[in-house]
Amino acid sequence: MNKSLTISFTGHRPNGLPWGYDESSSKCKKFKKVLEKILEKAINLGYISFICGMALGSDTICAEVVLKLQKKYKQIKLECAIPCLNQSIKWTNEAKIKYDKILKKSNKVTFVTNENYTFDCMQKRNKYLVDNCDILIAIYSGKKGGTQSTISYANKTNKLVKIINPFEIN
Repeated sequence: MNKSLTISFTGHRPNGLPWGYDESSSKCKKFKKVLEKILEKAINLGYISFICGMALGSDTICAEVVLKLQKKYKQIKLECAIPCLNQSIKWTNEAKIKYDKILKKSNKVTFVTNENYTFDCMQKRNKYLVDNCDILIAIYSGKKGGTQSTISYANKTNKLVKIINPFEIN
């Protein structure tokens, strides 16, 4: 993928989002529309590669929005950066089905590590997301955690960071 035209995503898991696991809620639908508009502007500026870390919540929602936009913008590509071999092992069957559908529709699947889950593999995935993008879009409400550390690393490496606070979308 062309590094000079790449956006990566980071963000909260469902418990850190205003709609939780209910992606059919009006809040989630509004968020998706806002994200879609932001991504369309980026596509019109030449950004064609998108990298998603495939965690539940923000990541899979962002991946689905990119896949939706791919129907209109055939040139865009989705890369799924998988942190470990068994990322979805503890997920519900419904979440696993969604995950597998995204992986099948993506243009590229990258296993950042060849190991089973460890905290370290998530950090390596987050580093991969930042190291391989020009813009990091963060679905972030200010809570401490992995998203905050990913934003901090992006700032240290002089990447442009666009923060979308899902609690501020009306």
